[in-house]
Amino acid sequence: MKVLLINGSPHVKGNTFTALSEAAKALQAEGVETEIVSIGTNAVRGCIACRKCAQTGRCIFSDEPYNTLYAKLDEADGLIVGSPVYYAGPNGSLCALLDRLFFSGGKKLSYKPAASVAVCRRGGASAAFDRLNKYFTINNMPVVSSQYWNSVHGREPGEAARDAEGLQTMRTLGRNMAWLLKKIHHGGVSYPQRETPVFTNFIREEAK
Repeated sequence: MKVLLINGSPHVKGNTFTALSEAAKALQAEGVETEIVSIGTNAVRGCIACRKCAQTGRCIFSDEPYNTLYAKLDEADGLIVGSPVYYAGPNGSLCALLDRLFFSGGKKLSYKPAASVAVCRRGGASAAFDRLNKYFTINNMPVVSSQYWNSVHGREPGEAARDAEGLQTMRTLGRNMAWLLKKIHHGGVSYPQRETPVFTNFIREEAK
């Protein structure tokens, strides 16, 4: 079993990385393989709603880190997405990437356990946490909980390592993710049957 952890911070080894690393160590202690991938600092294209991915199966924009993450979705059994908090929300580059990744590759992630992690100086973590969880809850992905909302505090490099409660929350998250993965993979229960999607539009032409 393997969990893919996405570092949505432009700082490869910053506080978001520290938080994700703590969860990764807990997963590894439970026998689950982990990989942390950083989105980096290059500009990220946003979704343009062209819907070409419905025909090709992938986004029309071929850039990094989309290519890297899209390829790794197949081998991932679980997903953890971490982000710094900017104006009470996740990093904009991360959201632009996730919009494309989930719209084009959502089928690769359905029913895989997922969790989000928000790292902030002081406030806004709950709003960012909620924003990231919406990617999972629209895609049939079980959301893994911890003993508290998944947030770690720290602004300057290294400060997150001093948030004892936040790091404990990350370790609990890792253990809970490992527990759920083992239940899914060894429980012998198939995934739920899916109905054909129904789309109801609320704006309709008036009857003539």
